[in-house]
Amino acid sequence: MGHGFEVDMSAEVDATPEQVWEAISTGPGIDSWFMGRSEVEPKEGGTVRLTFGGYTPSATVTSWEPLKRFAYRSEEDGDGRFIAYDFLIEGRDGSTFLRTVTSGFLPGDDWEGEYESMKMGGEMYFRTLVEYVNRFPGRVSVPLTVFSAVPDGWDAVRPRIVRALGLAGTAAVGDPARVAVPGLPAAEGVVYVSNPQTLGVRTDDALYRFVGGFGGSLILMHELFGDADPVEAERSWRSWLETLAA
Repeated sequence: MGHGFEVDMSAEVDATPEQVWEAISTGPGIDSWFMGRSEVEPKEGGTVRLTFGGYTPSATVTSWEPLKRFAYRSEEDGDGRFIAYDFLIEGRDGSTFLRTVTSGFLPGDDWEGEYESMKMGGEMYFRTLVEYVNRFPGRVSVPLTVFSAVPDGWDAVRPRIVRALGLAGTAAVGDPARVAVPGLPAAEGVVYVSNPQTLGVRTDDALYRFVGGFGGSLILMHELFGDADPVEAERSWRSWLETLAA
């Protein structure tokens, strides 16, 4: 049968409305916290294009109010599926209030499982956006995305990731972490998002994300703000994944 949904998240961030607007409404800004590569046609009725892992969806801008509101919505599929994003910002004394509303329709009788998965991924993206505008405002990241097949599945590999980051248990927000990948400088960090499907760690020059994908796979979705060579970084992380899955 399917079901409609709406997820509402908000936070007060230590950034100006201009910095938040740049993060949510431009291609380079979105690239620094979301996924893949984005292009934005800056007007109502314009197009938002995303390229991620061979997937290239597009959406139509439904609201374009600079420094106030940016919204866009995908077209409905034949089964009624669509997704819409609505970002609202409000400048306050020395900070900015940011609210995001994600809504849409999920078809099929198993929509609840897909909704739970989407909700956990949405939490990761929102928390990454908050970390980005709080810690790296005005900077543009080099996105690093690596897909990996995990023979024994995400549920089995997540505890290994936790241990490799020097964490314990399931890892909690605020826990100190250490990112040590052979071939790259080691860095101290802190967990900023943790749920059964995702794990995010912030360091002084990166936002590292580990995501359980479809079929139990693992996706690294890192945002690099330092001077790391992206080619070398990808090579080193792929090698790290091979060791983790061994």
